[in-house]
Amino acid sequence: MLKANRRMVLAGAASLLLVRPAPMSSAWATPQAMQEAIRALVGEAPIRPGRIKLDISPLVENGNSVSVTLTADSPMTAADHVAKFALFTEANPQPHVAVFHLGPRSGRAIVTTRMRLATSQAVTALAVMSDGSVWSDRADVIVTLAACVEG
Repeated sequence: MLKANRRMVLAGAASLLLVRPAPMSSAWATPQAMQEAIRALVGEAPIRPGRIKLDISPLVENGNSVSVTLTADSPMTAADHVAKFALFTEANPQPHVAVFHLGPRSGRAIVTTRMRLATSQAVTALAVMSDGSVWSDRADVIVTLAACVEG
């Protein structure tokens, strides 16, 4: 059996100080940061509601794994198809969640994924079409058990 002496105890305490968790960051996204992230993706193109549907539950029990489905009204032909789907949040650590690149060979304009939500917030989905037009949908989500929490 190993006997602990004073040096071992002090060395153990010092090592705990070296591996302590970082303090909780207050660098959360804001609605303004989300708008800046959207503009970084689509530039000055006007964003219009419609043609895309964001399917997400309005009440989420656990923010660690939230199911999201994006669908768009598109024939998915070479002349008219969804080029990108994008997801943004206004209160996660990062406002830009994901971008999905599609094309006419995708067959259907549908993407299903899971994401984390740090707290109750608005989620915005965009569909960038092959002609450059940008369409949006938005959903307010209430999260009872938050994710993305450190510390």
